Amino acid sequence: MGYHARNVEMSYDFMKTVPADDPDMVEFQKFKELFGEDGNLVALGVLDSSVYELDNFKKFSELSKQLNSIEGVNSVLSLPLIKRLEKNTVKKRFDVVPIFGDNIASSKDEFDSLLQLAHDQKFYSGQLLNEENGATLILVSINREVLNSPKRLELTAEIQKYGAVFEEITGIELHYAGLPFVRSVVAGNVRNEMQMFLILSVVVTAIILFAFFRTWDAVVFPMTIIAVVVVWVMGSLALFGYKITILTGLIPPVIVVIGIPNSVYLLNKYHQEFEQHGNKVMAISREVRKIGLVTLITNFTTAVGFLVLMSTDITILREFGIIAGINIMATFLVSIILIPAVFSWLPSPGGKQLKHLRFKGIDFVLTQMDILVHRHRIAIYSVTVALIVISAIGMYKIEAISYMVDDIPAKSQIKKDLRFFEKHFSGIMPLEFIVDTQKRRGVIDLDNLEKLEELESFLGEQRDISKPVSVVSFVKASKQAFYNNNPARYSLPSNREKNFILRYMRNQEDSTGLFNSFVDSTLTKMRMSMQIADVGSHKMDSLIKGVVQPKIDSITAGTDMKISVTGTTPLFIKGNKFLIKNLWFSLCLAFIIIAIIMAMLFANFRMIVISLIPNVIPLMITAGIMGFAGIPLKPSTALIFSIVFGISVDDSIHFLAKYRQELFANKFFVPLAISKSLKETGASMMYTSIILFAGFIIFVWSDFGGTVALGILTSITLLIAMITNLILLPSLLMTFDSGKRRKDVHPLIEQYDDGFYQEDEDEEIDLDLIKVVNSEDSDNKENNS
Repeated sequence: MGYHARNVEMSYDFMKTVPADDPDMVEFQKFKELFGEDGNLVALGVLDSSVYELDNFKKFSELSKQLNSIEGVNSVLSLPLIKRLEKNTVKKRFDVVPIFGDNIASSKDEFDSLLQLAHDQKFYSGQLLNEENGATLILVSINREVLNSPKRLELTAEIQKYGAVFEEITGIELHYAGLPFVRSVVAGNVRNEMQMFLILSVVVTAIILFAFFRTWDAVVFPMTIIAVVVVWVMGSLALFGYKITILTGLIPPVIVVIGIPNSVYLLNKYHQEFEQHGNKVMAISREVRKIGLVTLITNFTTAVGFLVLMSTDITILREFGIIAGINIMATFLVSIILIPAVFSWLPSPGGKQLKHLRFKGIDFVLTQMDILVHRHRIAIYSVTVALIVISAIGMYKIEAISYMVDDIPAKSQIKKDLRFFEKHFSGIMPLEFIVDTQKRRGVIDLDNLEKLEELESFLGEQRDISKPVSVVSFVKASKQAFYNNNPARYSLPSNREKNFILRYMRNQEDSTGLFNSFVDSTLTKMRMSMQIADVGSHKMDSLIKGVVQPKIDSITAGTDMKISVTGTTPLFIKGNKFLIKNLWFSLCLAFIIIAIIMAMLFANFRMIVISLIPNVIPLMITAGIMGFAGIPLKPSTALIFSIVFGISVDDSIHFLAKYRQELFANKFFVPLAISKSLKETGASMMYTSIILFAGFIIFVWSDFGGTVALGILTSITLLIAMITNLILLPSLLMTFDSGKRRKDVHPLIEQYDDGFYQEDEDEEIDLDLIKVVNSEDSDNKENNS
């Protein structure tokens, strides 16, 4: 696995959360085939009047040329590099000529004149230049192959390197944005955080193990086992052909946290058995036989919480579920083999190593819980009902909201820069319209152009949408050029003018390919390209469906023209909705599978219901907390529920298994069985819950909001689940279970024994009573008799 782990790669693809056969995805793929990528721009923004000083402007021009020279950059568009259309009356066409040229200007007056000429190019207004305050952009187009490769990180770093030099020599601040830039930063952070959280999870769990067992043997070897499985995780990623994403990057630290309880149960049983009889080999044998089955079952229920993600159509979720589920089961396999093997070679445990079996503080807490369960069940039910009601109110307040840069902290430089672009250029996230005129050369039909101009004017009035760029803009710029670059003429031609102007356009040579990136070869279809603010899924829906779509319908009414909304941004928003829907389905599937497992374990319908209630309530409480705290339902938070449900149900299995044993051992007397089960199993439940809580809470140090939410909410839910399984579950058993069991029915759970159980159920063999006799002497005695 280590050999294959060398080949694992980071993912630089945009997270695809919409299935390939979805109509909107099909439409988007057609768009890319016709017009190319829409989310391949990196933007550098400036709001500083000193950039229009001649020396600084020259350095700004030099920066633009340096960016254009970077390998993987298709083109750069900035104010110093802009071109204008110039009427060529001889060839009856428009020539594309640069405004500033290589030598920008020799004097301030000449520079001011050229700068005014640049400002007169209305085509760039609102796109490259904010005329109100002078804010301007450098737009860097990235090659598609580089976008989806490790070279993207190098390219982004090189862009920032040139930008830093410009800032240092001019004192002008640059702002960075664009999907390629954001994704590169995210990919780099994922790589760094995976390493950081892996180290943190190892340190935290090692400290807890040492505090619990007070011996380095019980720390080093369980952590060695976890190291083996982490290598398996990376190897399995490579073998399956998967890459490290923001989700699969979390698997190694999660494996550390989830895998340690296996070692805790196995070591506890080993120490408990050895303390009883001092026979190391016998203790190891019983350790494997008595809790091996239940450890397998609890690992499987935990794995179910991940494996159900295989049912989704979303690649990133499916990969996460497969790798996590398989390696959780691998954790069981490695633990059940290596823990007994390693400790069979080590010296027998001493008194200090067995001291953890008698923690007075834990005994006191469990005693108080026992009193609470026996004497105050009405209060327990009242508090539970109240929490359910309050949680239901909170759940009603939950909103499903997602953003393009959802997981990046609000105080980060990326978010600050994003607000800069939203304030001065109405955002930087790509939004595209596909216009299908349904007839050849329909794109340059004046009636169609006038309708599209009306739509563009409407879109430009929306606060969160930038001024669109389309063929309409090219035709307007052509008219301006036809009238010798008069900015007042930047408009669509009249019926009389169109024949002259369109004749020039037909002879136009598009050496830059810019015009062809906005129309198809037959001039039947065109794109209308714009940027939009990262307003979130809720506002995006209301803006597109409630504002833009009605306007589109009114404009296209009575025509053959069809206009559809597409682009990376609306598709991402739809993908997150689809993601949440799939996660809820996964939770329901996990619930059904775990209920079936419970039915196989207990063969008793009442026990199935009783076991599920304490594990559903924590999910409701967590959902209620999300509602009251204003934490939106998004992929990272919806993911919590199926995962936590699979983990928390382990406590119920441990408790109910011990409870069934105690029923048989105490003549089916429920109160006594509850007390013994609580005292003897409660400790293991508390210890493992502490490890899980501490292991997940480390994710609060993440730079990604989704990972922080995952850590906090998972920790809280697991803590609540521990309490409900230690208090509510015994209370339900006291109230609703008569204790009667058929002695001739032996469900699977009877094979279980808890790591903290202090009873020797095996029949001891007195070695002194065993005598070895000669077989011939034995035969003679039989014949004589």
